[in-house]
Formats: sequence, C-alpha cells, structure tokens
Amino acid sequence: MIVSSYKEVVKIAPKSRAEYMKQRRKATKAFYVEIESAKMEAFESKLADKEKTKKEWLTEKIDEELGK
Repeated sequence: MIVSSYKEVVKIAPKSRAEYMKQRRKATKAFYVEIESAKMEAFESKLADKEKTKKEWLTEKIDEELGK
C-alpha cells in the first residue's frame, strides 16, 4: 500500500497499515468548516498566488494566535 500527501510518498506494508493509521490519528486532528463557495474560491486563488497550501496558511495563523 502507498500513502501519499502533497510532498511525500510513504510505502506501508499491508500488515503495518493499522498501526500507521493508529499513530497518525494520535498525531493529527482535522479542522473542517463550511463557507460560501465564492469566498473559498477567492481565498484559494489568493493562496495559489502566494504559493501556499491551506494547511500551511492555517498552521501560520494558529502559530500567530498561540504566540509562536
């Protein structure tokens, strides 16, 4: 099995997939909200101009809020 993200591909043996997913769920949390389509499209366009992903942008904003 191959698990991929935008920047890396990690090969996982089928037997260790369950353990990988268990560790992943411990290390990450999802953040999901719904907003107007037009607003999101404008935001995604602005991020594309800056060559940033939504995850990178959100991480920066969270770090700002936490004072890091």
